[in-house]
Amino acid sequence: MARYNRLLESRPDVDFIFFDAGGGHRAAARALEAVAGREGRAWNIRLVDLQDVLDELDIFRKLTGLRLEDIYNRLLENGWTLGSTQLLPLMHGVIRLYHSAQVRVLAKYWGARPPAMVVSLVPNFSRSQWQALQRVDPKIPFVTILTDMADYPPSFWIERQKQTFICGTDRAVEQARQISPESTAHRVSGMILNPKFYDVAPVDRAAERRALGLDPTKPTGLVLFGGMGSDKMESILKRIDESSLDVQLVLICGKNEKLRKRLEARTTRILKFVEGFTKDIPRYMQLADFFIGKPGPGSISEAIQMGLPVIVEKNSWTLPQERFNADWVTENSVGESLASFREIVPALERLLHPARLAECQANAAVIRNDAVFEITAILDTILECASRPASS
Repeated sequence: MARYNRLLESRPDVDFIFFDAGGGHRAAARALEAVAGREGRAWNIRLVDLQDVLDELDIFRKLTGLRLEDIYNRLLENGWTLGSTQLLPLMHGVIRLYHSAQVRVLAKYWGARPPAMVVSLVPNFSRSQWQALQRVDPKIPFVTILTDMADYPPSFWIERQKQTFICGTDRAVEQARQISPESTAHRVSGMILNPKFYDVAPVDRAAERRALGLDPTKPTGLVLFGGMGSDKMESILKRIDESSLDVQLVLICGKNEKLRKRLEARTTRILKFVEGFTKDIPRYMQLADFFIGKPGPGSISEAIQMGLPVIVEKNSWTLPQERFNADWVTENSVGESLASFREIVPALERLLHPARLAECQANAAVIRNDAVFEITAILDTILECASRPASS
């Protein structure tokens, strides 16, 4: 045990910064941690919840008793996202108000045990993290991995400061170079996916569908709106059920137990299977023929990885940082981007036309996303360069 502890102490500390607003940031950090461990990277990874570090400064908790990330997740759960574009400047104003205090708290945190590298997977706080590291040691590399397909300027993901950005689309790389030309921007092949999306064993789809009470021969849709679910799922189910579409649905409600119970209790013409929170998303995607959900970067990328055409929605209720994702779906011809899920029935009629479905499936199949493996290699190179002694 003592030898093992000495080995850990000899490894460079690499901090992965995340928070739980939406859930995708923690998932991305854990996916990178898992791949780094599998590859034998000689890092001591510290998963750092930024909310915990800055908790004493959370004015929202002081005013409401709820953490900022909890408020955000409740907005998602209840679909209260109309006006989010206008609320974003207000949130940034509060962040700026506490900026100096954030820098002080972060500098104290990192000063106690300076990391060899900081890898941030969160938006909105890049400036305070970078300035805190400048106080502790300007030579510590600061890397921001965009877990969105594109930035939503100003001051969302990309700040004008000399650092490294890792981006999953050409659009994000272009933004990084325009907003922060003194920085380095790396292009990887997509969003970070959990390694289990690369380790999917073949399944007997017919048998698995029967086990869920579904017809093995009918077109099957997976309806998923992130870890908190969405009441839109109920409306989608109702519209499809009242149509003449000969389909069936797997509806995954996440942690939204009220929604799960309502969907399970609903008597429907079409066959359905309702699930709550699950870590078995790849399996359910294997059983599906198409995906319906919000235009989250993670959900879209997971569906495309599993070869599923997608149907998403883009309107004034869509989170501003996710609107580009819906455009990406249409630009790459891997599904449908709707003005409203009220159009779900005609959209499905179009998508399930044999020629259109084959086109979308073929386009999804040629998109190869190895970002999670590419990123660990990039981080290793950055860390190695930073550890070299300065030339005399």
